[in-house]
Amino acid sequence: MIIKTKRLFLREFKLEDVTDLSKVLSNPDSMKYYPKIFSHKDVINWIEWNIENYRLYNHGLWAVILKETNQFIGDCGITIQNIDGELLPEIGFHIIPEFCNKGYASEAALTCKNYAFDKLGYSEIYSYTNVENLASQKVAKNIGMHVHKQYKKNNKTHIVQMVHKI
Repeated sequence: MIIKTKRLFLREFKLEDVTDLSKVLSNPDSMKYYPKIFSHKDVINWIEWNIENYRLYNHGLWAVILKETNQFIGDCGITIQNIDGELLPEIGFHIIPEFCNKGYASEAALTCKNYAFDKLGYSEIYSYTNVENLASQKVAKNIGMHVHKQYKKNNKTHIVQMVHKI
């Protein structure tokens, strides 16, 4: 499956993506709001988890590729997440730092939101972040999400944003 935007296309992961995906998931700056940075094995497990999600749900996180150069720049997609005790469809993304602040995350996330509503039939979609992760909250706001609630987990406050299908 390929989802196209003006500047990007999103495709399913392959195990061969491990080196490219490590550029974001093993980067301390990219992962500062996660419990840890990912080892090589963690990145392989991440790809395998998404491949399993494609089979189970017909979606997951997808590789984000620049159309113009065919450059891998991160991931974005929809996964089922346990958010404060509820299993909910969530838009997630990780962009390699050198490609941040160029609107790619918002462009990919908007396309995933529309895909979730139009192709997958979800009536609402969520995003959750650490309260300090202002960049991710900005992306959620850019695609029409509003703050739904806050909750604490492991002594950290999380913001849940959401948007309903119009």
